[in-house]
Amino acid sequence: MTANTIKVVCSNCNLRELCMPVGLSSEQMDRIDEMVATRRKIKRGGALFRNGEAFTSLYAIRTGFFKTSVATEDGRDQVTGFQMAGEIIGLDGIVNDQHSCDAIALEDAEVCVMPYSKLEELSREVNALQHHVHKVMSREIVREHGVMLLLGSMRAEERLAAFLLNLVQRLHARGFSQSELILRMTREEIGSYLGLKLETVSRTFSKFADDGVIEVKQRHVRILDTHKLQSMINSQQCAA
Repeated sequence: MTANTIKVVCSNCNLRELCMPVGLSSEQMDRIDEMVATRRKIKRGGALFRNGEAFTSLYAIRTGFFKTSVATEDGRDQVTGFQMAGEIIGLDGIVNDQHSCDAIALEDAEVCVMPYSKLEELSREVNALQHHVHKVMSREIVREHGVMLLLGSMRAEERLAAFLLNLVQRLHARGFSQSELILRMTREEIGSYLGLKLETVSRTFSKFADDGVIEVKQRHVRILDTHKLQSMINSQQCAA
């Protein structure tokens, strides 16, 4: 898993507005291009980083899909999140200078490597970048609060509805359909994330399909009734 030597040019990237601040001058953009020096390719099933590894960089996902997970005391993997193109991954390592979870590619993926020491240095000079990093961190905190709400107070149907709506909203922000998505994760991984058993996830998918809310063909999901999905959720805020 050596770093790819392809030169990254953030200024030409179609995901720039998702993972970088907008409104930078060409000189500031050049500085960021220098900071984000390399890309790294991760094969499906491969680890971008592992729990306990030294933290050196944040990663902007260019293509592909990841899951983050932690090992529970009884040895099971607990999925803590799913990340897609245009999102930043690796923030867990900042607090103790080492990663506290595993980041596994759910499909062949490519990330842009942002060395954290260079990011900190540049953030002191470019206020917009510092503000953006703070926004990314804040979004992560809000996401975790949303997940706690999801796991603490919602029934199975509400959890899955919130999950599907959030996923399709995030994909739509990247130019994909508002109503169709391909699930890169397994039913079991969805269950681990939502605090549900595999059988419950499968049963709830089937119920949604029987009720005409969604259409499911293996990993392909088409949302037929967005309003009905939204009406299942007590809170207006979906977990990320």
